[in-house]
Amino acid sequence: MPEITFILDGAEVRVEPGTTILKAAWDRGIFIPTLCHHQQLKPFASCFICVVELEGRPNLVPACSTLATEGIVVHSASAKVEAARRTCIELLLSDHLGDCQGPCMAACPAGIDIPGFLKHIAAGEDRKALELIKRNMPLPGVLARVCPRPCETACRRSLVDEPIAICQLKRHPADTVSDSGDEYIPETDPPTGKRIAIVGAGPAGLTAAYYLQIMGHQSTVFEAHSAAGGMIRYGIPSYRLPREVIDREVAVIEKMGVHFRFNTRVGDDLTLEQVRRDYDAVFLALGAQRASWLGIPGEALGGVLHGIGFLGKVSRNEQTPIGKRVMVVGGGNVALDSARSAVRLGAEVTIVYRRTEEEMPCWKEEVEDAREEGIHIEFLKTPTRIDEAPGGGLCVTCVRMELGEPDDTGRRRPVPVPESEHVLQVDNLIVAIGQRVDIRPAEGVEQSVFGTILADEDNLLTNLPGVFSGGDCVLGPDIVVNLIGMGRRAAVAIDQYLSGNLVTGEPALHNQSMGSLEQVPEALARGVEPKPREKPHHIAPEARRRSFAEVEAGFTPEQAREEARRCQECGCRAAPECRLREYASRYGAQPERLEGACREFDRDLSHPEIVYEAHKCIQCGICVRLSEEVLGSSALGFVGRGFAARVKPALDRPLGEVNPKGLKQIVESCPVGAFTYKGDPVHCLDSAFRRPEATGPTLCELSDQNSDEDP
Repeated sequence: MPEITFILDGAEVRVEPGTTILKAAWDRGIFIPTLCHHQQLKPFASCFICVVELEGRPNLVPACSTLATEGIVVHSASAKVEAARRTCIELLLSDHLGDCQGPCMAACPAGIDIPGFLKHIAAGEDRKALELIKRNMPLPGVLARVCPRPCETACRRSLVDEPIAICQLKRHPADTVSDSGDEYIPETDPPTGKRIAIVGAGPAGLTAAYYLQIMGHQSTVFEAHSAAGGMIRYGIPSYRLPREVIDREVAVIEKMGVHFRFNTRVGDDLTLEQVRRDYDAVFLALGAQRASWLGIPGEALGGVLHGIGFLGKVSRNEQTPIGKRVMVVGGGNVALDSARSAVRLGAEVTIVYRRTEEEMPCWKEEVEDAREEGIHIEFLKTPTRIDEAPGGGLCVTCVRMELGEPDDTGRRRPVPVPESEHVLQVDNLIVAIGQRVDIRPAEGVEQSVFGTILADEDNLLTNLPGVFSGGDCVLGPDIVVNLIGMGRRAAVAIDQYLSGNLVTGEPALHNQSMGSLEQVPEALARGVEPKPREKPHHIAPEARRRSFAEVEAGFTPEQAREEARRCQECGCRAAPECRLREYASRYGAQPERLEGACREFDRDLSHPEIVYEAHKCIQCGICVRLSEEVLGSSALGFVGRGFAARVKPALDRPLGEVNPKGLKQIVESCPVGAFTYKGDPVHCLDSAFRRPEATGPTLCELSDQNSDEDP
């Protein structure tokens, strides 16, 4: 029979009669998405995502079941088509109860594969756990000790007993592998010949250097201090973060080939313009190390110190003369660190904070530790004046406060109580109410009204070509895990810039979620046996007062294994291959637009190897049709009608009781992970720092792979 000729996206196409538009497009490398199509099965046209536009027809048609006919004009990616596909995806997602990522991983600003590395630890595979962690962040030993643990706040184990000790478990492989003497050094790509200057050796700068080096670009880090770390070295005391932990993780980055130029301050020793001339790209990762002051009389007196400056001197082991009676002003971690450091230098310390304990921004365990070490905390009080005391020391005039209306942060604003002034005498006063960024090195870079650098939110580009910026100098003083995540994002964007590609930054994948702890189905916790959280050993308070030794010890190997086994493995085993997630990301789906009734949680664990989660099913029908048309059995079928229709094993039996013939092919053909293998890891990381392949298998090739399965 003569071939059929038609127009597809402006090009003339010739095909055999009986060819569908979908096959004609796939054969020519034209992307058309589909969820219900399978190469071994007749077209089903249930998902309607493969729709295309035919000129002269008012309605869109499914490409999987529409045959090419002589002379038709087909548009596979018009605005009308893309809008329809987006709506179809949103409809499916609105009734798709599941998590692409575990809530812990979704809450981690660095995107660490938490369920994945916990599974390795539970199996005794510490090195594999470390390698997985280091795919998304280079400082696990550091972060495990200083992170405020947003991952643990989101942990669904809380519905049973206590959250998993994720941070402690992150520390375990980092310490264990290092102690073994066989440190893990990531492989790097062949050199590209490109050179990047990174200004600042704090968490953001170190992270960017790490990933750029992996991608083959030569990084040079300029650091004003004599050692790397930035605020994690000069703002966090060694009893919380030992210096050897910083040194060993920086040493790995150095062994990968990153160059460091210490005691070199861009802006003083050389200009940003000079750096731009000598390097192909620049990443400004300046820290927040300038003091914020109270703005009261007497602040310039000799006995008044700033928290960051004080902690920096302690970190450098510089002589730090301090009196017996010390007042610390502030309620953040720097205030608590300053107070606890002063105690270790022999002082009696009182913290003064202008709000209540509930409003303190520091870690709550820091408050408990401080009290254990004998530190007194006075709330609803603030200094208003500092004078020299007649016999030496300082007279600090304070006023009591009460909470008024909320301010811009949402916290109630403290206001002075009339006639509540009183004077306290101390030897030293340490001001720890915040830090600012010194952006003098960023000459010519646009700044915000807050004194931070203006950089694009997605790709971190500044107004200067080839100059990127991230970290404290963009965000303001922030937590380490946010800075690490920003450093990795910067590396991805810089690589795009150096490669001549469009600089879009790190791709954002759609992440479906069952919701917060208050929203998830109660059935998630059903049947989980309570098991107490493992507790690390702490140095006794009296011993802590006399030493800067690390307060909290790591888990023993036995504790680490037991704690990791508490993980419920939230998240989806099929997320890396899930086509629904891929399409949702591609088309920018917003399922919240179509919120409404949703299927209930329904997990079948009766099969020894396979999990069936009916709450993830999208009714594509592939499993039912494979069971009937190809496998010759009726293991699965549709139950109910309309919105209430569900795919169930025959006679509503548990999956473990149905004919096992072909279940392997059914699992591997499911496009959304409703069927998965119990032994597969729950993780969904594609390496953020490896460049994606220029081309990958087409959806047609993927379907052909399915057709090769032995029924």
